[in-house]
Amino acid sequence: SCLPLSTVIGLYGETLEVPCNNGKAKPEDLLITKWKYVKAIRGDLLVRKKDQSASVLAQDEYKDRVSMAENSSLLLSAAKLSDQKTFTCMIVAGADITEYPVNVLIHKAPSGLELSEKAKELEIGKPTKLGECVAKDANPAANITWLKDNKPLIADGKGILIHTSVQEDPITGLLTTSSVLEYSAGKEDAHAQFTCSSQDTVGQEQVSSPVTFTITYRTENISLEVISGGRFIEGDNVTLKCVADGNPAPTSFNFNLKGDVVKVENSDSYTLTDVTRYTTGEYKCSLVDDPTLEASRHITVDYLDIKLNPSGKILKSAGDAVDLALYFNASGKPTVSWSKDNVKIDKEPKFTKLTYSDSGRYECEVTMGPLSRKASFELVVEGAPVIRQLSKKRSEDGRHKILICEAEGSPKPTVSWSINGTSLDESPFINGKITHKITVVPTVNLSVSCTVYNELGQDTRVIQLSPSKYDVKV
Repeated sequence: SCLPLSTVIGLYGETLEVPCNNGKAKPEDLLITKWKYVKAIRGDLLVRKKDQSASVLAQDEYKDRVSMAENSSLLLSAAKLSDQKTFTCMIVAGADITEYPVNVLIHKAPSGLELSEKAKELEIGKPTKLGECVAKDANPAANITWLKDNKPLIADGKGILIHTSVQEDPITGLLTTSSVLEYSAGKEDAHAQFTCSSQDTVGQEQVSSPVTFTITYRTENISLEVISGGRFIEGDNVTLKCVADGNPAPTSFNFNLKGDVVKVENSDSYTLTDVTRYTTGEYKCSLVDDPTLEASRHITVDYLDIKLNPSGKILKSAGDAVDLALYFNASGKPTVSWSKDNVKIDKEPKFTKLTYSDSGRYECEVTMGPLSRKASFELVVEGAPVIRQLSKKRSEDGRHKILICEAEGSPKPTVSWSINGTSLDESPFINGKITHKITVVPTVNLSVSCTVYNELGQDTRVIQLSPSKYDVKV
């Protein structure tokens, strides 16, 4: 009797074990076990009689490759593709003869997976042979899958085309699969990793080393950058940079500098040096080979000019007026601060009626952002001296008289008395004022005069003194 066919898979080059009766226990009355296969004439391989060891019957290529295991399995060394056939185990037990046919398949994983013939670069939107993936010497033929960033690529007849072919080795019968990927790249593929993998029936997966590609594409967008900042002041340097998104990046540009076109080669930048207010305006850059791709930026150069009237050293008379005028020409709104003799004052000074205390050095500082300008003048208020007060008082011990002459004028007045006294005392000359004191001991009635003078004039006042215990005022 002949039972249904079972299948055994062996590995190429290794020893194959073909079980007899699925490896079940041998019957009690087993007489003969024989292995054979079908060919033009019957291919007997091995036989084993009861209580004897197996003997080889084969005369062909199997003669040196077959043996029988203790459990009656057929052992076949160095399996190859020509072993893919049906082997039959025949058992004679008592009066029964049973045959157990077994179908043998030989599998082999590919002996490597290689991604070769890689493209030098990929151009966006242009179908290009990305590479060829080869899985060598397998059985059955390996299936090859292409992956981008570990995700399988599916042929769509447009941007992804996959051509697969299989070749058989004429000697071994092993199969080599070749797969060519034709791919239309996008910008997003600039850093993508491409691999190929093969899956075989033995359950092993092989993956090639990943490859990346330079993605080339024409410039679609262009922008003009100002490298050195936003707003500028006169004297700055301003660097313009033309940025294009093409790959490889363009190497020459036209810079339009307010109407003057300058071609720059092997650089994407142009520097305006020592800019002035007249540099302010619209600047553009474009591709030399495609002037329609153009970008522009407005550049502003800030400036600040000031003029203060009066300036220098101003000589004026007490009681006069001075018209003060500050003019400025600026690209924005500046702030103004004032100081007198290096001390900050709250507001711009007004001189409608000059006093000696108005004398001093006035400075204004005008600022706008990083720009700062200063202007100053020195005001000198002059006048012939005037005695404001001539007075007397008794000294603390009551024996002396102290005479006090208070005067105003500028330049500093000189003070003289009509009599000699002691303890001359002169106050500091501040804001056109000076105070002079002398101490006297009158012995008779006296008229004492105080005279003050400078190059502009003089003034005299008289005071009466008496030796009596009571002062007499005039």
